[in-house]
Amino acid sequence: MATENYNAVYGRALTIVLMSPNGGQVQIDNLQNWKFAQETTNIKRTRMDGVQLNAELPTGWTGTIEFDRSTNDVEYLFSAIQSAWINGGNYVTSALFAYITELDGSVTTLQFDNVALKLSDGGSYKGDAVVTMSISFAANSMKLV
Repeated sequence: MATENYNAVYGRALTIVLMSPNGGQVQIDNLQNWKFAQETTNIKRTRMDGVQLNAELPTGWTGTIEFDRSTNDVEYLFSAIQSAWINGGNYVTSALFAYITELDGSVTTLQFDNVALKLSDGGSYKGDAVVTMSISFAANSMKLV
């Protein structure tokens, strides 16, 4: 099996791009781990006839991005988010795009909207070691585009 097909089959052909408050893009290079999950509110009702009704109402998405630091783009992104809040009282959300290359070569694009970002781990800097960073996020919605 060719390497590019192996990567697509096992979900390794993935690019993550974050939109910064000033309209720029930050591509997350050296991606090590990405996971996301749907958030729901569980509703259970029992009708008078005894039938149980269940629902999982969608309330958003959460996830984490782990990567090895390669540039200062992530620090600039979080600096811009902080500056918008401190200097103007504006909390700005971002958008997150995940581009997944499928086995047949097509690309599936997931777009997460109204994304609140948190630099969960800015990394540990020490000699002869890779600096691994982590971003966590919460989004209102996700759609295929």
